[in-house]
Amino acid sequence: MMDDVDPHIRRFHHQVNADYARLSAGGYADISARRAVAEEVRAPWTAGGPVMAKTEELIVGAGKLRVRIHRPNADPVLPVLLYIHGGGWMLFSIDTHDRLMREYAARVGCAVIGVDYSLSPEVRFPHALDEIVDVVGWVRSDGAAHGLDPERVAIGGDSAGANLSLATALRLRDAGEPPLNALLLNYGAFDTEIRDSHSRYDGDAYNLTASEMVDFWDAYLGPDGDRQSPYARPMLAKLHNLPPAFLCIAACDILADENRAMSAKLRDAGVEVRMTVYAGAIHSFLESMNISDMANTAIADGADWLKRHLKSGASAAD
Repeated sequence: MMDDVDPHIRRFHHQVNADYARLSAGGYADISARRAVAEEVRAPWTAGGPVMAKTEELIVGAGKLRVRIHRPNADPVLPVLLYIHGGGWMLFSIDTHDRLMREYAARVGCAVIGVDYSLSPEVRFPHALDEIVDVVGWVRSDGAAHGLDPERVAIGGDSAGANLSLATALRLRDAGEPPLNALLLNYGAFDTEIRDSHSRYDGDAYNLTASEMVDFWDAYLGPDGDRQSPYARPMLAKLHNLPPAFLCIAACDILADENRAMSAKLRDAGVEVRMTVYAGAIHSFLESMNISDMANTAIADGADWLKRHLKSGASAAD
């Protein structure tokens, strides 16, 4: 197994698995213990990277949500990327994804806002989605007071974060709000339907298993959740009049086929799409940026897309 995986990404995967095995040998007492282990495992991979001109945390919006704002340079007004971390709606945080957010900030030349949304199963759909829509509203109403350009706002995320990003764009469209400037969709979870890649890349060798994905959906939606809602399962949505979308697809990922299907459906709806499939990449491979050229290439590709649609200059990354 894993002969088809890039060797540097394989090294990342093996180290992450070894750390999980070491730290969770006695099992998890509860979800808080599982999250603590997940944070510790990911901590070494967030080290290093671009130094920001300013980083601050604020409590914003009607929901009083914590956000972390990275500013890569001293420009008084910056375009914005809201970054929504992955983790199956259950795990991870703005800490586990801090390095990735700083990379996008530096490479795009924009402010990146990490959203500390509420996790499942303590809350269910659409609670986290409501929180993220609220943060978009805060950026548009109050962002200018913090040096954020309310007219140049993109949203993106990985895995569950890509789901929430696309669902946010759908909610804004259906509410008659102005569209965002761009979508950054990194190996998103867009549907509960089983596709060929679920069996082809199932198993621990490829980082995300089909059974884990079932557990994540169950935690997010709950026993009485609306599994036909297009805001929960964006594959069911009508996708017209959405922002331009970049889809980063890990070829060796159980979610690969649904991401290809989402790309095709967006194009069919008239949305501007760029889809790039990274051969030898597994789920969460962007987090291997410390050692993987492929991860860095994928981050750069997404950053170039955002830069074009936000019309920003990445002076901090040059």
